[in-house]
Amino acid sequence: MATLIRNRQIVANPSSPENEVVLAVQPQERVEDLAARLSGATRVEVSFPKFGDGRGFSIAKLLRERYGYQGELRAVGHVVRDHLQPMEAVGFDAFVLKDGEDAEAALAAFSDFPIFAPWQTRR
Repeated sequence: MATLIRNRQIVANPSSPENEVVLAVQPQERVEDLAARLSGATRVEVSFPKFGDGRGFSIAKLLRERYGYQGELRAVGHVVRDHLQPMEAVGFDAFVLKDGEDAEAALAAFSDFPIFAPWQTRR
């Protein structure tokens, strides 16, 4: 089972409330086309289908900054330790790690680089 990290903590038994509305976003989707459905979403899950596909970073940044999405923004798919800190910098607050990733090592990634680059913003 994949591990969920939410707000820099490992979530042992993640639950999905029955009334939760999850908007699943694929990298090829246009954020503009999703905007109308954001208000009803409890959580938005942005897919990262492979290691080198960075379109999800742009999607997250647009959702937070242009469209003002305030709910949970979860990265799913090929999510690995090396991407957690940059993912958080663009607005992700939850991450489903790729199978086989060490959760404790992944959590430690948030302290790898304590100084953020100028292009990164903290919420």
